[in-house]
Amino acid sequence: MAEHDSDREDREPEEQGVPFDEDAAWAAIVAGYGEEPKDPPGSKPFRSVEDLALPEPDAEEPEADAPKQEKPAKPLGGSVSFAPGVGPRDYTTTEPAEDDFDEDDEGHFVPPEPPPLPEADATAKFAWLGVIGGPILLLLAVLFGWDMTWWLATLGIGGFLGGFATLVMRMRTDDEDDGDPGRGAVV
Repeated sequence: MAEHDSDREDREPEEQGVPFDEDAAWAAIVAGYGEEPKDPPGSKPFRSVEDLALPEPDAEEPEADAPKQEKPAKPLGGSVSFAPGVGPRDYTTTEPAEDDFDEDDEGHFVPPEPPPLPEADATAKFAWLGVIGGPILLLLAVLFGWDMTWWLATLGIGGFLGGFATLVMRMRTDDEDDGDPGRGAVV
């Protein structure tokens, strides 16, 4: 196979018996510049986006001889619009009945209500106010162009740092089981 390919590479176009006229090739390219080439046989002619919804022209009649069709007043096609409250997102599934389950099925699981969140004390509320409110105060000062006075910077930065330190110190450590040796069995 390699010998066969190397034979082709060694031959010049004149050796193949086909003369190559470069000037004639360039003249043909320049003469055909700007003209649209003919479509290959069996291909459909190009149709613009506006004409895609119109019926197909007859294959027997060439398009040049066909009478020009009037364009519709408004474009055909377009996106699908739904009335309010109607559409693909209003689909609901049917509720399962007891007859839908076999003997092996356990039924539909309904998780229990989660316990309510614990009430936050005043210290935790002020700590969160400092953590969130300090940076917001500094951001508002920058956005509104307030003078960055010492008390504004102290309140913003100090509120954030103090609130963060308070929340970290009040975290639970789960050291309630002091009698638990931790790893391994007690002998």
